Amino acid sequence: QVQLVESGGGLVQAGGSLRLSCAASGLTFRRFSMGWFRRAPGKEREFVATISPLGGRTDYTDSVKGRFTISRDAAKNTVYLRMNSLKPEDTAVYYCAASINYNSDSYDYWGQGTQVTVSS
Repeated sequence: QVQLVESGGGLVQAGGSLRLSCAASGLTFRRFSMGWFRRAPGKEREFVATISPLGGRTDYTDSVKGRFTISRDAAKNTVYLRMNSLKPEDTAVYYCAASINYNSDSYDYWGQGTQVTVSS
């Protein structure tokens, strides 16, 4: 059974930082691209960042470029999202996802999400 478990969310002031983690189990981690998505209140879920299976390629949505960094640790089956210079508009539930294809429109597995709240 595949499980993706996010952690690291919380309340932070604008300009602050957080690091989200997503621990994967039940899948061959090195075969999957991993992504982060978010859903803000009243909005559709949106793509945030993705990383290829071996970590050689990354992509970000424009609004987080230069502020967020996605990375992965194969030894721990974990993907991270380092978020710096946080803004109130980054407030959302953040979800981790796994896809057999890189930068796909369709992801195979999803976590339950972790709340990030940025106060102004």
